Amino acid sequence: MRFLTSGRRHKAARPLLLLLSLFLVGAVYAAVSPATSSSAEGVADAQLVAAGKNLFAVNCASCHGLNAEGLAQQGAPNLTNVGAAAVDFQVRTRRMPMANPLTQAVPGSKTIFTDDEIKALAAYVASLGNGPAIPDQNQYDPSNVSAEGAARGGDLFRTNCSACHNFKGAGGALPNGVVAPRIENTPPEQVWEALRTGPGQMPVFAAGAIPDQDVQKVIAYIKQVNAAPSAGLSLGGLGPVAEGFWAWVAGIGSLVLFAIWIATRGTRA
Repeated sequence: MRFLTSGRRHKAARPLLLLLSLFLVGAVYAAVSPATSSSAEGVADAQLVAAGKNLFAVNCASCHGLNAEGLAQQGAPNLTNVGAAAVDFQVRTRRMPMANPLTQAVPGSKTIFTDDEIKALAAYVASLGNGPAIPDQNQYDPSNVSAEGAARGGDLFRTNCSACHNFKGAGGALPNGVVAPRIENTPPEQVWEALRTGPGQMPVFAAGAIPDQDVQKVIAYIKQVNAAPSAGLSLGGLGPVAEGFWAWVAGIGSLVLFAIWIATRGTRA
């Protein structure tokens, strides 16, 4: 580097100094930029949680308490460890907020919150403890499930879900006036959230019991079995409940009418 230190400057000195300066600036920017981005993300997350806290205080605290600790007299559970997925499921399906917390939460036609408000509520509740996060598409998307995978999903569904939801997801009655909802047309992400959070009387199926790959297979089975054409009268797909009802009405009813007819003829004779 004699041309930089000698008394006479070489013609290449200025371009080399410029390149060296640009290199140093780039190195400093690369070192500082990630920290700045992380800081900005942290501020955005804090703002989202703060917005969710305000929404929670106005719409949810009357039942669940200001700190989501739950109010026993209202029959509302503690939410400190339910996670963002539970909030997304309950609010997006219009189960929450509900007019009477002592009755079963049933899905409504349209949520009263926007997507941004639901994200804020979910972020606030998620900040209170541990719980499942809102899933990514690759956790529930059944588009790559094979026919064999859908068959495996059918086995899992019949073993774990059909006792309440019927073999094709048409729903059914449960004890104490509770109803298992229909799930034939439920979006895949909501099936995942229901399995992971256990709404109402439904048990929680953690990833250790049913991994995400198996959840995708269950969703593929639900879509497949409801897309298949029905051979004859489906009777709502309710299985032996509907079949037994019509067997009683048509079969036993016909025998009763026939017995009455025979008795009437005998009396006339």
